[in-house]
Amino acid sequence: MAKDKKLVDAITSMDEDFAKWYTDICKKAELIEYTSVKGCMVIRPYGYAIWENIQRILDGMFKATGHENVCMPMFIPESLLNKEKDHVEGFAPEVAWVTHGGSEKLEERLCVRPTSETLFCEHYANIIHSYRDLPKLYNQWVSVVRWEKTTRPFLRSREFLWQEGHTIHATAEEAVEETERMLNVYADFCEKYLAMPVIKGRKTDSDKFAGAEATYAIEALMHDGKALQAGTSHYFGDGFARAFGIQYANKENKLQYPHQTSWGVTTRLIGAIIMTHGDDNGLLLPPAVAPVQAVIVPVAQHKKGVLDKANELYEKLKANGIRVKLDDSDNSPGWKFAEYEMKGVPLRVEIGPKDIENNQCVIATRYNGEKTAVSLENMLETFKDKVTELLEREIPQGMLAKALENRRNKTYQCRTMEEIKAVLEENGDGFVEAMWCGEEECEDKVKEITGVGSRCIPFEQHELSDKCVCCGKPAKKMVLWGKAY
Repeated sequence: MAKDKKLVDAITSMDEDFAKWYTDICKKAELIEYTSVKGCMVIRPYGYAIWENIQRILDGMFKATGHENVCMPMFIPESLLNKEKDHVEGFAPEVAWVTHGGSEKLEERLCVRPTSETLFCEHYANIIHSYRDLPKLYNQWVSVVRWEKTTRPFLRSREFLWQEGHTIHATAEEAVEETERMLNVYADFCEKYLAMPVIKGRKTDSDKFAGAEATYAIEALMHDGKALQAGTSHYFGDGFARAFGIQYANKENKLQYPHQTSWGVTTRLIGAIIMTHGDDNGLLLPPAVAPVQAVIVPVAQHKKGVLDKANELYEKLKANGIRVKLDDSDNSPGWKFAEYEMKGVPLRVEIGPKDIENNQCVIATRYNGEKTAVSLENMLETFKDKVTELLEREIPQGMLAKALENRRNKTYQCRTMEEIKAVLEENGDGFVEAMWCGEEECEDKVKEITGVGSRCIPFEQHELSDKCVCCGKPAKKMVLWGKAY
């Protein structure tokens, strides 16, 4: 090993300090770096490559459902933001304002985009006149600014990357269908490509998006038992259309107000991947979004034929569309093993003189640590097929099963607030399923007394009792409760 290289830095154990463990991974796996602007981060190439893969897959899913990409301005005039009362009140505490252009004070303050409903509404008012102009199925990939007080890489930062879908429809039925359809797209993406199980549900009225009639969410459970809202989809009704004067002539030539939706996911998904799958050795990436899906590490590479065979393996995987890296640097194999384990590369391929002698290589799987000797017969076809099978089926399914097991072990059914406090005290944080009467006062009281807030009203309901967990009155819905990021 070269003298100027050192062994991979250790990562704090998650049992010792979960927050430090998380930050260690963000920094040591080279996902982010801090900046001189408090609450803002540099997303480094390795971290950004994960986001690019997320973006690529989701963008394809959006386009397959008929959506088009657009790009709205970064700045919103204050008068435009103020057109929808509930919306502006909901975002006011987080808004960053531009007051000067160069050295001149602006006549009207400009809001730095925290979300783009008002901009889309202004645009829709200009382009929608007839039922023939509907629906509009738009999405944009941009950054937004929200002046968060407490920040953490990926989970909460003052500027973050996201996509925001904005659609407008002739009828309420079409808009509601769109809201639910996009929530299902998010859930399918999380489970299929991120190996992260989620629970779909509707937010309580006290927790819905500012200006929305209904907000739907997918909720995921992290290693430490805390919930993370992984994506949201909102139904606005015709409230924004009325506020912005958006009308269209229907087939009978009568003016109608259209109905709108919006939906979004953010770079917070990278934080979700870390906290769903990571371990004390570092990051653990689902193959679909891993910048490097397989790394080839030659052992005793100075010996004759080792690098030639390693290059042959590299070319075989590359030709089959696998994101592969050959590390022929002068670092020791042990250093390389630790480095790529920390960076969460799903597969490591080892090849050395003894392997060549036996016409095989060794494949190490990151998520479960298993090692398998694989034959290099048949022009490396057996090797290529095994790698493909691992990346496309075995690893994602194994990671999802592991995450589901964690969620099952940390989901508790409770019938009273005393039960909630007891199970959390005994087992630590997790999801709590408990019945609710529908009153906001009870929702607040559960959080005040037990420390867990409502996460969503799951679409999949089961009746644990006929009484509210708080007041004992007749229950209306089973609610998912938990502490959240």
